Amino acid sequence: MGRKKAEGEAALARFGVSIEEPLLESFDALLGRKGYGNRSEAIRDLIRDRLVQEEWARGTGEVVGTITILYDHHVKELQARMTEIQHDSHSHIISTLHVHLDHSNCLELLVVRGRPAEIRSLADALFAMKGVKHGNLAVTTTGRSLP
Repeated sequence: MGRKKAEGEAALARFGVSIEEPLLESFDALLGRKGYGNRSEAIRDLIRDRLVQEEWARGTGEVVGTITILYDHHVKELQARMTEIQHDSHSHIISTLHVHLDHSNCLELLVVRGRPAEIRSLADALFAMKGVKHGNLAVTTTGRSLP
């Protein structure tokens, strides 16, 4: 007798994929390095990642992400200008973390939520400031759009 699905559990569908052997070998090597137990979970993760990218590309709906900024805190007025930009975007910033890395360098992490264009605009404004050494916008989803 087959196993009963738990409430809210989706049915599994099986499908075949044709792929060149060298590409499959490279994929399997990647799975080994990443610690995947099987190809199915890796393929599910690739699909989810692409769906999140599409959600951001569509630009509709609410998304979440993190903005990471590495900067020189000795640059005059930089912290004040960054704070001003963050206050102007307070409705998109859920949380912040500030880390003193050494005597000169600080790391700031912002957890953000909003429409993709607004989040990108906030990140771009922060990254373009004199004294910011590196910035990164990591995008994800609220999870509501993923099965």
